Amino acid sequence: MLTLHGIIELRDYVKHWRITGQRIAFVPTMGNLHAGHLHLVERAHEFAERVAVSIFVNPLQFGPNEDFKNYPRTLEADKIQLAAAGVDLLFAPSLDEMYACDWEKITRVEVPGLASILDGKFRPGHFAGMATIVVKLFNMVQPDVALFGEKDYQQLVVIRRLVADLCIPVKIVGVPTVRGADGLAMSSRNQYLTASERELAPLLFRTLGKLVQALNDGRRDFQRLESEAVRKLSAVGMRPDYVAIRAAGTLATPDEVTGNFVVLAAAWLGKTRLIDNIEVHTTVASEHVGT
Repeated sequence: MLTLHGIIELRDYVKHWRITGQRIAFVPTMGNLHAGHLHLVERAHEFAERVAVSIFVNPLQFGPNEDFKNYPRTLEADKIQLAAAGVDLLFAPSLDEMYACDWEKITRVEVPGLASILDGKFRPGHFAGMATIVVKLFNMVQPDVALFGEKDYQQLVVIRRLVADLCIPVKIVGVPTVRGADGLAMSSRNQYLTASERELAPLLFRTLGKLVQALNDGRRDFQRLESEAVRKLSAVGMRPDYVAIRAAGTLATPDEVTGNFVVLAAAWLGKTRLIDNIEVHTTVASEHVGT
């Protein structure tokens, strides 16, 4: 595996792949890799002859009270895992390489509407920072395919919208969430959980599972279902930012004729913020049940 740190040398290298007609699959990450990241790499091999991964902890995605300075940086360990997974190229730029000028004043990519709801409401500026770095990386790597985990569902929806709106010739592939045996979604931030919090954390996924069952049973009292889930999470010591039922793929507010949903939640457990979601494809007729 080749590791590159500069944009110019990265472009020169991938240019050779393109000249020789090789397709490129790309997995952008912030490092501190876990099984979920490696599953993205595994899937990437299905779409292209060459697989590139980036590791860059992007300050634009972090709010003033978030963990940018303390976010785990484990480049050497990550390199070992990526090499073993058959990655062809790792791009690991410095902050100065990615943002030659003052990064706080850099041009940003905005996705109106989608970026200000749900996680965007509680993390102002996060999705603009994410969208900006994704567009920059797409311009640098010029992949044919890019893979993102479905755990960050809203992120995936935002990326699909910006790629469509800006006519970026990259196929976006969403990859199902990798979970532990108890259902907890894999996340770099899970390591912040204490032992007792780790035992409690899978209740987020189980609570969403009960919402899925309610929707499959025909309930369409969305606000009541959301409120019930918030109370359940609060009762066990979590601090929910939100529990939401939205239309799958668009995150639009659902109505009684919506058939495909996604249930999403973000909740604090101690000092750790957990997010999760489950898509729901219902077959029952739309009607009020349990109201």
